[in-house]
Amino acid sequence: MAVSPLVDGLPNPAARAVSSPLKNAAPAQASSNGTPVPAVAPNATAAVQSAALDLSEQMNEDEKRKYIKGKKLGEGTYANVYLGQVRNDPSQLVAIKKIKINKEYTEGMSPDAVREIKHLQELDHPNIIKLHTVFSSKDQNLNLVLEFLPLGDLEILIKDTANVHYGVADTKAWMGMLTRAVWFCHENFVLHRDIKPNNLLIAADGEVKLADFGLARSFSDPYRPMTSNVITRWYRPPELLFGARHYSAAVDVWSVGLVFAELVMRAPYLAGNTELEQIELICKGVGTPTEENWPGVTKLPEYTISNQITPVLGKDHYNALFGTVGNEGVDLLMKTLILDPRKRITARDMLKHPWWHKDPKPTRKKELPRKSGGEGEEKVGADLKRRPGVVDEDKTNKVARKLDFGGPL
Repeated sequence: MAVSPLVDGLPNPAARAVSSPLKNAAPAQASSNGTPVPAVAPNATAAVQSAALDLSEQMNEDEKRKYIKGKKLGEGTYANVYLGQVRNDPSQLVAIKKIKINKEYTEGMSPDAVREIKHLQELDHPNIIKLHTVFSSKDQNLNLVLEFLPLGDLEILIKDTANVHYGVADTKAWMGMLTRAVWFCHENFVLHRDIKPNNLLIAADGEVKLADFGLARSFSDPYRPMTSNVITRWYRPPELLFGARHYSAAVDVWSVGLVFAELVMRAPYLAGNTELEQIELICKGVGTPTEENWPGVTKLPEYTISNQITPVLGKDHYNALFGTVGNEGVDLLMKTLILDPRKRITARDMLKHPWWHKDPKPTRKKELPRKSGGEGEEKVGADLKRRPGVVDEDKTNKVARKLDFGGPL
């Protein structure tokens, strides 16, 4: 791969980091507080089984003692979020996400929580939120220790037009961080499946981190069907709206393109109240999917369009709305919003695009616009307490459908 200045110094994509000391344990049973217990032979003596239990309990206690839990940042039906600090280094802050036991599930923990933990353990990258460790508490709740990101998320910067002012250089910096995160996910065969501004959290140094992997999944098997009921509606690509069960990393790229458009416009580009309206907005804002521009689209199970056909919109349309990012920026945006997913640009090729080399250069992360720490803490608490993969239903009726765990993932 041609090396872009945006990817210098990134870890080898073939390498997967394991951040939790419990990840490689082979649990055969659970202890009284839900801690995984090292596997022992079925015919092992009671003393051996007790020793394994004691070892597991001790490992869990050792992890728990590394952190001091502080004030509550957010409280929800799914999880509570606390500010914490490393016991041996009080200057190092963390966010402790305490996932509540859910009686709806036989194991007490929802599949989306399991999925979030799994992928965060596997993906170690500067632009992906870091999971330090996992431990259980006496009430059997699972605690995720995450890096503390005190400046809120990208959504609050976009919406605060009165107090937050930013330009093309800032947009380029944020887009570079997002694209690197998505590139790393795809290099490791992981689809995020819910990219949007309030899943892009901001660290104290201005670095943007992709969070909420509750809808993520591996896509290494191209023949295994997947659900189309993912990605918040405003950022959902047409193939999913048409019910595709086999799809690629292009679904994430479409979402990245709409985040790009939103950064420029400071408002969502395609904000439908229903799935049908979302399709109509795509037809008006990008073009109507037809057999001519997307061979095979009419065979998708939920393909539905109005009788009025809008040709695929050209560069003049995009220049009128997004021209501030320059010709190269408009070209990159258009390539993320190609209707046919097979022709859509990849995250790897996005990093090779000439836009990154054009003036203005991306703003250094420490100089990027930001909100005050207090408001950021409140927002990150609200973001982390949400159940993964589901937007805040109290905030708007424009929500993603919940993942159907009874069907394909």
